[in-house]
Amino acid sequence: QVQLVESGGGLVQPGESLRLSCAASRSIFSFSIMSWYRQAPGKERDLVATITSGGSTNYADSVKGRFTISRDNAKNTVYLQMNSLKPEDTAVYYCNKIPPVKLYGMDYWGKGTLVTVSS
Repeated sequence: QVQLVESGGGLVQPGESLRLSCAASRSIFSFSIMSWYRQAPGKERDLVATITSGGSTNYADSVKGRFTISRDNAKNTVYLQMNSLKPEDTAVYYCNKIPPVKLYGMDYWGKGTLVTVSS
């Protein structure tokens, strides 16, 4: 079964924090490079952070120093700790592996979780 379920989004004020979670099916998660993407209104989906099965991480310049990606291999779950949030972080956040999961020949995405940063 193919499954990506993101959660943890919400409405926060600038400077506050949120922790996102993504539960993935084992077939997706095991030994995969997992990632968080985000898509702001009217914009393309962008890669935010990645983490290898061994824990090596990479971040987009726009979030470096503020966001932390982590994973729990026993729970098939990847997390995104977001601190010092800014209005420009407002987006729908998605997790996936790299490369994205394919289902019937098309990229498969979960429903995402909406993060809104506003005063």
